[in-house]
Amino acid sequence: MNLQPDSQVLIQGIAEPIGAIATAKMQAYGTKIVAGVSSSQGGTKINDVPVYDLVEQAVAANGAIDTTIIFVPPYQVLDAALEAIASGIRQIVIVTAGVPPLDMVRLFRLAETTDTLIVGPGSTGIIVPGSFLLGTHLPEVYTPGNVGVISRADTLTYEVAQELTRAGIGQSLSVNLGKDVIFGSDFRQWLQILEEDDTTEAIAIVGQISCGLEIAAEYIVNNIDKPVVAYLAGLQAPVDRRLGDAHTMIAYYLSLPVNVGCTAQKQISLFREAKIPIAKQPSEIPELLKQVLKKTEG
Repeated sequence: MNLQPDSQVLIQGIAEPIGAIATAKMQAYGTKIVAGVSSSQGGTKINDVPVYDLVEQAVAANGAIDTTIIFVPPYQVLDAALEAIASGIRQIVIVTAGVPPLDMVRLFRLAETTDTLIVGPGSTGIIVPGSFLLGTHLPEVYTPGNVGVISRADTLTYEVAQELTRAGIGQSLSVNLGKDVIFGSDFRQWLQILEEDDTTEAIAIVGQISCGLEIAAEYIVNNIDKPVVAYLAGLQAPVDRRLGDAHTMIAYYLSLPVNVGCTAQKQISLFREAKIPIAKQPSEIPELLKQVLKKTEG
């Protein structure tokens, strides 16, 4: 993984309204955006960024590109990502939500064979506070520091970041894994990334009660030495309800049976067995982090 302030970034779908707006926001925060791609827009500029019709043209003109951020419509995401991988780009952030599940399955298989890191779909991306932004995070709620944040929520992530900032606890990195049912890099991958990051001293997980969190709890016990705290939303949700936005829930209920095995009680018990402190509300996270960091220093 190459996440550095001087990393070269490509925007696929830069002519899309959200792509153009996010590009200006990322530029203002210091992200080095060298090119954009939008079909039939080649030869133009958007926010002073040169636009190409194809990714290979952008790479030929600018040299190796580290990361691409995808804003194209859902049914164009697979082609956009495949084009990026074919051009040697190995970090992909998919902001677009609602990507067809089979498209993502195909993409993930290729990502595994090419060692490509995928964040999303339905992700607000990655931010290294005070350094650069890859996506649509709200940078005003973040401040540089030593706590890494891994989340499956979007606006809830901002609430947690703001609580940390208000408490004088800065963040080393914040990543949103995405809100679609099928998503790329998971808690385990980012836990390991933050474990190896010299800037990060503690990790905060922001999740929703769902299948998969038990794997994160087990992974923390066996592989993570840095202190971890968690906030799990949806503790009072009925066991036959899935959490998410409207299109995510509709797609889930149309395609899959409801799994009642992933209850709040089960998830909480797994995290407690792993001795991971759990906040009852976002405002409790700063105090929990202070406690675990104090134990580490002691």
